[in-house]
Amino acid sequence: MTGAPPRRAGRRSRLLSVLLAAGGVVGAGVSAVLGNVTGNLLSELSLTVLGSASLGLAALGVAASFVVEWRRRQREQLLAGDEAEVQAGSSAPTLPWPAGYTGRQGQAEAVVAKLAPEHAVAVVGRRAVGTSWCAIQAANLSRADFPDGQYYLDLRRGGRARSPREVLAALARIVGTRAPRSGRPDDLADAADELRGQLDGRKVLLVLDNVDSPAQVRPLLPPTARACRLLLAGTGRLAAVDGVVAYWLAEPDVDDAVEMFADAGAATAVARPHRPDPRSDPAVRTIVELCGRQPRTVTELGRRSAQHGWRPADVLHALHRAVDTPPHQRVGVSPVTGLVTARDTAYHALSGEARRLWRLLSLSRVPLDRATIAALAGRRPHRVAALLDELADGAFVVGAPGDRYEIRPLLAGYARMHLREAEPVHRRVTVQARLTRHLARRAEQQVAALATGALDRGQRLPDDDPYGWFDLHQELLLAVVKVPAGAVETLPRRVRDWWFRLAVALCGWLAHTERLDEWEDVCGTVLANPTAQDRPEIAGWAHNELGVLRRRRHDPYGAVAALSLAVAGQGRRGTAQARMNLGLALLDLGRTDEAVEHLELSRRHRASADRAGRALSDLGLGAARLARHELETAHDLLVRAANSFRSLGDARGYAAALTNLVLVHSAMGEHLDAAQAWRAALREYESLGDPTNRAVALLNAGVALLGVAPGQARQAYELLAESWRLREGGRPDAGLGRTLLHLGDAAAALGDHEEARGHWADAAAICEVAGDDDGQQAADARLGGEHPAEPRPG
Repeated sequence: MTGAPPRRAGRRSRLLSVLLAAGGVVGAGVSAVLGNVTGNLLSELSLTVLGSASLGLAALGVAASFVVEWRRRQREQLLAGDEAEVQAGSSAPTLPWPAGYTGRQGQAEAVVAKLAPEHAVAVVGRRAVGTSWCAIQAANLSRADFPDGQYYLDLRRGGRARSPREVLAALARIVGTRAPRSGRPDDLADAADELRGQLDGRKVLLVLDNVDSPAQVRPLLPPTARACRLLLAGTGRLAAVDGVVAYWLAEPDVDDAVEMFADAGAATAVARPHRPDPRSDPAVRTIVELCGRQPRTVTELGRRSAQHGWRPADVLHALHRAVDTPPHQRVGVSPVTGLVTARDTAYHALSGEARRLWRLLSLSRVPLDRATIAALAGRRPHRVAALLDELADGAFVVGAPGDRYEIRPLLAGYARMHLREAEPVHRRVTVQARLTRHLARRAEQQVAALATGALDRGQRLPDDDPYGWFDLHQELLLAVVKVPAGAVETLPRRVRDWWFRLAVALCGWLAHTERLDEWEDVCGTVLANPTAQDRPEIAGWAHNELGVLRRRRHDPYGAVAALSLAVAGQGRRGTAQARMNLGLALLDLGRTDEAVEHLELSRRHRASADRAGRALSDLGLGAARLARHELETAHDLLVRAANSFRSLGDARGYAAALTNLVLVHSAMGEHLDAAQAWRAALREYESLGDPTNRAVALLNAGVALLGVAPGQARQAYELLAESWRLREGGRPDAGLGRTLLHLGDAAAALGDHEEARGHWADAAAICEVAGDDDGQQAADARLGGEHPAEPRPG
């Protein structure tokens, strides 16, 4: 007997739950009745026969009925709101009145002027730049021109973009025509035709605001051919739609932005009466520039500054800290930067991936190509292309030569604020490491090709990258490598290692292109960072580079000083190259014994697998043996170096070995072999496009021909004149002095003694400036009528 009542109660509760659930699908009046009945039943049964489970089901039923009723009323309110925007045939104003913006004189008037001859006008620009304000202001200014009505429709009401069907349905309710039955193109076309027929001949202005896509308004184009006008406000994609005349609205200029800032502060209720006028404060001009002159941000920042008493200098300091501090360093959160980033509605309208890519692009202050952007973001190239299109469509990025992209300069500070707010420090460092690693690898590939002469011979790298890769990316490479002194020490080791590898590759290219000043700057940057002090091999590399650089600048004493530091700072294997360069610098000073000693040590310290390094040591040692008149030993070393370079495909090294072999064969009286050597060397230099070393080969060839027979004087003169032409206009060095000296000898051999004396006089002056004592003495001897032994050109 005790089990029966609960079963009856369970049946009753289940019936009640079904009844309550059904209450959500009935009409409004029945729902109200059911709500009253439900309340009475609950109050009567809750203390008698309903268990806890039944109460839960009843509560769910009540909640469901309320949710359904709430959604129904929301739909009714939305439809009523659309109809409340304008009533068909009503003369009541339907346009909102713009408020909160100042400045921009004449822009709304320009839109009004376009409405007179054109049937469809679009105010286009970047999102949140003020296109809605301009369109609404223009519509209000032209009220008298459209006495039959001005109808306004927001196509992004509630933050959601309306579909073309929803747009036509809303306009149909406004005008009094039938809404489209579906979203199919023929139904949309029928609804649009009926809408045009209703508006044809009437002086009506349709204002469609926040047009995100041309598809939303395409069925309405073209509008009626007579009095009706269509005024749109939206993104730049509307400018490409046929039948639409676009009026571009850019960011306000600095003066208008300052006016917005000051006006927003003056309108604040708690504005201080003795507050200085922001228009006269130069800090305000910088503030609006850092905010990208975005109207929403500028006005809100002006209002908050007046409300809280923020001084413009303090606001500017907070913005500068967020923008200028290196990305890998922490900066405290500021309410100013939080306010600025929160008001960036255009940024928040982007997709998540596009926002992230835009933030990461701010790590580079120079343009990036697509491959580098893909490496920076860790995304596939096709995905990066789609994201770049989205950013370009929103006017976040602009293109640069070479299919590169960069953040719009006006928004660069904005992007760095977003980066600091959304990306923690470890993520920024990871992205920096990816960027540096990508650039270092690509630069190393290019330098390897330069070293072997592959690019000089017209070949391509495996990825078909042209020779101009360094020229295209030089600004980016220099920006990554030439970080402020002390900044590298705060980076993790993975970034520092790739940073140093990039510096090595970049110096290889700068040396190849004879960009000596930038080469020296990179070496100085490496030496100025504490990384070079902690790792002797890095400091030794930098000193070695500086030594080679000073030798190219014909400063043998400075070269010897730098190379001595390089030899002292590196290990045995690392000093092989430095010792070779030190030996060549000592050879320039005439200290041949010391030069031979260092060159011998250099060859001994080379690894057996380092064929290119051993060939370089053989080349340097051969030149030193030639200076000591050890012709047989010099011949063997230079031949071995030439064969090694040729087997390695190093055209530059092969040509250099041949150039020195010319002097060896000439000194040994092997004139035929000398002629073959200089002809082969000139062929190599012609393919390399190296005017400096080609001038050396021409000089040696001319000297060799002068020593053969007087009958070769004409050819020797032509070779020496070509060498002089290649050197003319450059730095006055010993090579130019020797060229003029032997050019005078060739002119004397041809019987033109006046020209010969002029060349000898020039040679004496240049050798004196260059510090070439032997060359100067030889020129003076020729001018004095003496005939000493001719110095070797080297």
